[in-house]
Amino acid sequence: MLDIRIYYEDTDAGGVVYHANYLKYMERGRTEALRSLGFEQRQLKQDEDMVFALTRTDLHYKRPALLDDLLTVKSELLLAKGAKMVFKQRIYRGDMLLVDADITLACISTTGRPKRIPQAILARLEQE
Repeated sequence: MLDIRIYYEDTDAGGVVYHANYLKYMERGRTEALRSLGFEQRQLKQDEDMVFALTRTDLHYKRPALLDDLLTVKSELLLAKGAKMVFKQRIYRGDMLLVDADITLACISTTGRPKRIPQAILARLEQE
C-alpha cells in the first residue's frame, strides 16, 4: 500500500487528477510493493541486468480524484511467470474505489531483450 496526496500539479483544467497521473501513482505502488518484498529496482538492474517494461494497461476510471485528496494505491501481484508479471492495482479515496487496473509488465535486460525472472525472485514472489 502506498498513500499519495493530490497536489495542484496533479490536476487538469477541470480540477480533477489528470488521467495519465494515475499510471505514475501505480508505478510508485508497484515499486513499493516490490521493495516490501526485499527487491529494489536499482539493485535488480545492477545485480540481475533486469528492468520492467509496461506492456499492457487496462484501467477503469470510476470516480475522479480531487485536489488535496489522500489516495491509497493497493498493488497485488497476480502472476509472475517466465518474463511476465501481472498486477491488479486499485486506487482508493478512503473506502471509495476510484480506479481499477490490470497492469502487465515484461521483464527485460538493459539491452531490451526479454529476460526470464530469476528463480530465486520467483520463489520469493510466490511466498507472498
